Amino acid sequence: METLLLLVLGAVAAIVAVRWIADRSGLPAAALLTLTGIAYAYLPGPNIELDPELVLTLVLPPLLYSAALDSSLMAIRRNLRTVVSLSVLLVTVTALAIGIGFELFVAGATLAAGIALGAAVAPPDPVAALAVGRKVGLPPRIITLIQGEGLLNDATALTILSVAIAAAQGDGFSTPAAVGQFLVVAAGGVAVGVFIAYAVRPLRRLRRDPLSSNAVSLATPFVAYLLAESVHVSGVLAVVVAGLIIGHHNPSWASGASRLQTDAVWRLVDFLLEGIVFLLIGQQLPAVISGLGEYTTDTILTASAITVGVVLLLRPLWLWLTEHLPQSLHTRLGGVDVAGDDDADPTTTGPTRLSGREIVVLSWAGTRGVISLAAIFTLPLTTDAGAPFPDRNLLLFCAFLAVLVTLVGQGLTFAPLVRALGLRADEADQARMRNEARTASVEAGLVRLDELQAEQHDDVDDDAIEAIRDQLQSRLERYRRRLDMLAGAEGGELPMSPQYEAALRVRRAVLTRQREELLHWRDIGRLPDEGLRRLERELDHEEGRLPARR
Repeated sequence: METLLLLVLGAVAAIVAVRWIADRSGLPAAALLTLTGIAYAYLPGPNIELDPELVLTLVLPPLLYSAALDSSLMAIRRNLRTVVSLSVLLVTVTALAIGIGFELFVAGATLAAGIALGAAVAPPDPVAALAVGRKVGLPPRIITLIQGEGLLNDATALTILSVAIAAAQGDGFSTPAAVGQFLVVAAGGVAVGVFIAYAVRPLRRLRRDPLSSNAVSLATPFVAYLLAESVHVSGVLAVVVAGLIIGHHNPSWASGASRLQTDAVWRLVDFLLEGIVFLLIGQQLPAVISGLGEYTTDTILTASAITVGVVLLLRPLWLWLTEHLPQSLHTRLGGVDVAGDDDADPTTTGPTRLSGREIVVLSWAGTRGVISLAAIFTLPLTTDAGAPFPDRNLLLFCAFLAVLVTLVGQGLTFAPLVRALGLRADEADQARMRNEARTASVEAGLVRLDELQAEQHDDVDDDAIEAIRDQLQSRLERYRRRLDMLAGAEGGELPMSPQYEAALRVRRAVLTRQREELLHWRDIGRLPDEGLRRLERELDHEEGRLPARR
């Protein structure tokens, strides 16, 4: 128990230290953590072996659920054609390509074993790419595509993997049966996800209490996953669908206080789980390499080249081909331009294709992660007949190599590539949209204020209404001035006037002085700690409304 506690504390210390280095160096934390895990694996002392069932049951559901809560259901629907192309079709083609390559060029390898490896390495893990993409300011559409693909591709890969394992064990392979199984598993996962999402809805009164909301939110992905797995459908899809629906309805299903606290809890969960996952990836290298003694160098090199080559080359080729299909094949789903930009008018005709720069960035965003390793480690040691599972150790090494090459190689070069291509979000346009929404919100509040005053409630004080009106009018004028400034923005850069930046510095200095005074009152005994914490929260919320430091 003490050893386990020391390992956990050491992991947390490593995560915090690497995050500090990543923030100051600009390097991706995922790649640095993986390299840290490799370095630790070769030091004397206890090591942690990856338990695939533990990862798939305890780590994957909360990570997927948190990502789904942070995604946009409407944006994914608008880009559904590309998301499905990447998360279903490309995963399937990748698995088949690696399987065929193994059967043709790797001595003694079977098609089923190759497809199992292909299914494991086919789904990209978007964590590293999204972390870098948000930092360098990728456009919203690219973020949506990376998110949407990452949410849905695991279900496709794990379903193909289960079919391939069954075939490799001698149960035979039937294409119609495999397709039918995939459709049933996927449809069942979606159904369970929808059920869980709306089963949570009656708990919205409970969810208005921040602590209860946190408990319900943390339990939801595990309930969705376990329920789906218990009826033999996709637990991954169930978690994702539940998260997308709950995230979409969260503004009306939960109170503001609950949302603030739940968001903070999930950020902490993501920070720790993602850090532990990448450390865990690196620590598997010695175990993976130790099983290669039975293979010749030529076999290892051929298998590695096929795996890494397909992973790196098929993705850009697929993106280019699908984006250059005839115009008639770029269909519209439900009257919505599913290939269009997030900000596009849904009533316009003709899908917006990905540009060359967007294809390059999406191609380089295909980093593999812990799901690939967890999936390949689920390969059984023996078949049903008692024979060793074909080429299991070689498959483990190839999967680890694909993860290492993409996570470290692509991860370290992703940000420089995005900067070199100049593919950035239009910050001024996004700020304009947010300020227009703020303006509309305040105007709606003023209209409601007029309605309340006209209703002449006895318990409503006119002076209170006028005070609230003055506050709203002040905000409205501030938002309109900001919109006027944004109207003249050039090159998509967010304009920051010297007066505006000076006002922010003054406001932060005032908040600092207010906190110091509250601490002084506490220290001299005029304010109890409970009162201090309550007043500090008020100042914290006020500071949270200020723009982030640049």
